[in-house]
Amino acid sequence: MASVVADVSIEAISPPIPTNEHMPPSENASKDKLRQRLLRGIQRMSSSPSLSHVGRSRSSSAPYGTRTNLSCASLAPTASFAPTSSGSLTPGYFSSGHGSLASTPGLDILPIDGAEAPLAPRKTANMSATALGPTTSCLPADVTVPRPKSRASPKCLYDYWSAMPNEVRIMIFSHLKPKELVRASRVSKEFHKFCFDGQLWTCFDASEFYSEIPAESLSNIIAAAGPFIKNLNLRGCLQIEHYQRAEVLVTACKNLVNASLEGCRNFQRSTLHDLIRSNNKLANLNLTSMSAVTNSTCKIISQHCPQLESLNVSWCKYMDAKGIKMVVLGCPKLKDLRASEIRGFDSFEVAKAIFKTNNLQRLILSGCDDLTDDVFKTMIHGLQPEIDILTDRPIVPPRKLRHLDLSRCSQLTDRGIKVLGHLVPDLEGLQLNGCIELTDTALESIIASTPRLTHLELEDLSELTNDFFSKHLAKAPCAAKLQHLSVSYCENIGNAGLLPVINNCVSLQSVDMDNTRISDLVLAEAAAMVLSRATRTSVRGQRPRVGLKLVVYDCNNITWTGIREVLSWNAEVRHASGQVTYPTEVIALKCYFGWQQTVEQHIQRVLKCDFVAAARLERKWADYMQAVEEAGARGAGYRRRRRRAREAQLLHANEEEEGVGGLGRRRARTMAASCAIM
Repeated sequence: MASVVADVSIEAISPPIPTNEHMPPSENASKDKLRQRLLRGIQRMSSSPSLSHVGRSRSSSAPYGTRTNLSCASLAPTASFAPTSSGSLTPGYFSSGHGSLASTPGLDILPIDGAEAPLAPRKTANMSATALGPTTSCLPADVTVPRPKSRASPKCLYDYWSAMPNEVRIMIFSHLKPKELVRASRVSKEFHKFCFDGQLWTCFDASEFYSEIPAESLSNIIAAAGPFIKNLNLRGCLQIEHYQRAEVLVTACKNLVNASLEGCRNFQRSTLHDLIRSNNKLANLNLTSMSAVTNSTCKIISQHCPQLESLNVSWCKYMDAKGIKMVVLGCPKLKDLRASEIRGFDSFEVAKAIFKTNNLQRLILSGCDDLTDDVFKTMIHGLQPEIDILTDRPIVPPRKLRHLDLSRCSQLTDRGIKVLGHLVPDLEGLQLNGCIELTDTALESIIASTPRLTHLELEDLSELTNDFFSKHLAKAPCAAKLQHLSVSYCENIGNAGLLPVINNCVSLQSVDMDNTRISDLVLAEAAAMVLSRATRTSVRGQRPRVGLKLVVYDCNNITWTGIREVLSWNAEVRHASGQVTYPTEVIALKCYFGWQQTVEQHIQRVLKCDFVAAARLERKWADYMQAVEEAGARGAGYRRRRRRAREAQLLHANEEEEGVGGLGRRRARTMAASCAIM
């Protein structure tokens, strides 16, 4: 029955073949036969069981055109097929305009109950696409079945990377570190091209990652980026010492401005000389501790590096001061010379070359044991200068020195050092550590004529007295600008000398006073100075910074009360006029090792703005120290004082562990304390 209904439905909506009464009977009969043959073919197709398993989705296209094929999906009823009141279908697209489907002969239409009853469409979900013809025709808008919404085809994504300018892509890669650039170069050929672009390798610092990559990879990087490298740092890079890899470095790097080969002890001498010859734009060269450096190297530097401004040849044991002379005379722009522990500075020729140029702003000669007073005087005054009768000073141009390091030059005495007076007005740093024969006389004129002095190191000068610090340094023009002072192992210095210095030098940031005779008064004065120069804040969460560092270990007159004074000032919270203020600068202490752990815990809490915990730690530590002192006293109540000392010790230990080990360990220590007391 279903097949019959489907057949009838197909016949019911088939386009009528117009008949012409004026046609001859033979032509009418032939047309009827063709029509009947077509309908029988359609009936056979609709009733064929072989089409039930052919896969095809419901047709959504209009099947009617010049050569039309019938699609079962387009047989759904529409308003154009609604029967009229006379029992025939309304003339529409399928009617000829002058007749109805009911008047077409040969069609048996089944009766339909209800005027709006739709015809049963044939399901063609399994029909093959090959069952239809090559073309289909479109239905008019009033009979077209709505096309179901299909999944939208994916849009083609816009390739931002390819459309981006090369400058922007280079800028993106510039935020990667060298090790990250090497990793990113393995992504693709395009990434490899950008990762080794010369603009990214103008500064090559291998000291941070040279031990984490193979030597061949390091050599390949230098070979690829060498022509663009201007700042090269191979400090401690042992992989590059191989002959072939060093040759790659020399061949590739032709535009170096800053080069550091510090620690490359096995670098070949010929390779180093070729590298210097091929880079005539060198401005800063660091050859510290290189065994390949000789006087010949210094000669090549003087001939091929006219732009050189800084040279470091410290601890190069195969050269002497003659090489320094050649560099000083051949490099007129040289301003920074570092030659620690270089032999041969007892030569007057070297001293005259340094005096003649007068371009050095930094001169480091620490550990040069053969430097004598006469040679150093020649460096500053020259040979036989003209003397001013009124002031008894040599009439020579002032030196341009800003930093002078003469540490451990053991042959220097007052006669040689005092020549600096009134001739180094721009001096900012002076290091005289280990010059054990110096006294107050050598430093008085220097301090009085250096208003820009900020760093002064006088470690292990046991001949200095309190008068120099209280009468000269505390009243010197540089007192307000002095930032760093080191008087460690000056065993004659005490409160009388350093109290005026701490009070007047309000810009101090670090003071080394270990192994001196200072007492708690110096610590209290330092705390008061820091709090007077620092502004307080009303913001609770603003973390303070370390404004002053004090080194006071092995000072016999420093007690726990002075340490507590500093801790108390660091964590002080003031309540004035209804407003709460907090410190912005604190003092960092390095003291006796038995107290150092407590001091470090306290400063950590202060820097985290946990002032309540810091004050609690300071209070419990003070109770413990007081109980320990009482326990050491003999007489009545000795056992009771010892028990109080143990209790205070355990409470202080619990407070310290609260900031490190947590509450669990704190409870365990408390139980142990109760058992110990019982």
